[in-house]
Amino acid sequence: MGEKFLFDGPNDAAVTILLAHGAGAPMDSTSMTATAKALADAGFRVARFEFGYMAARRTSEGRKPPPRAETLKPEYEAAIAALGASGPLVIGGKSMGGRVASMIADDLHLDGKIAGLLCLGYPFHPPAKPEQLRTKHLADLKTPTLICQGTRDEFGTREDVAGYALSDTIEILWLDDGDHDLKPRKSVSGFSAADHLKTVAETVRTWIDRLVR
Repeated sequence: MGEKFLFDGPNDAAVTILLAHGAGAPMDSTSMTATAKALADAGFRVARFEFGYMAARRTSEGRKPPPRAETLKPEYEAAIAALGASGPLVIGGKSMGGRVASMIADDLHLDGKIAGLLCLGYPFHPPAKPEQLRTKHLADLKTPTLICQGTRDEFGTREDVAGYALSDTIEILWLDDGDHDLKPRKSVSGFSAADHLKTVAETVRTWIDRLVR
């Protein structure tokens, strides 16, 4: 992985949020860019990075499929080291990016290297395969965690998630009628995508203030 980051928000912000992308879209996708801007507007320094397979799509011919999430853990750890945040750090990402972060979070939190974990649309299961759960390690997660999830996310709806055994350290912000990109149908919910991102940013602000007080 080339140590290429995209930064938003003030360089001297007290807290940095490091975000990885989802399995199919790059770090500068419309959804990731809008989310990073909303978090930056809330006063955070936001850094985005790409896993090697996604960065390679920018230069090489042919699209490599995403590797298994577990195999990306060393790349996420390398990104944290390269970032070298001086103040409190929250790690996470969109979908698969947040899932990878959740797999390394406890060791980092125990060592005092991160303050928390932020997952944007956690992929609790593949679409239309609710029996293939990706929640085992979430049952005893020790790291303070905020998951922002749309109520109609095909990777885990509100009804799905209600039945899972999740650690008490996990808080979930449910966004009315949001999809996997947290986008609602305005005609159904009365909310816009921008409304939901503002709610995400405000909730993250309150949650992080609690963590780093």
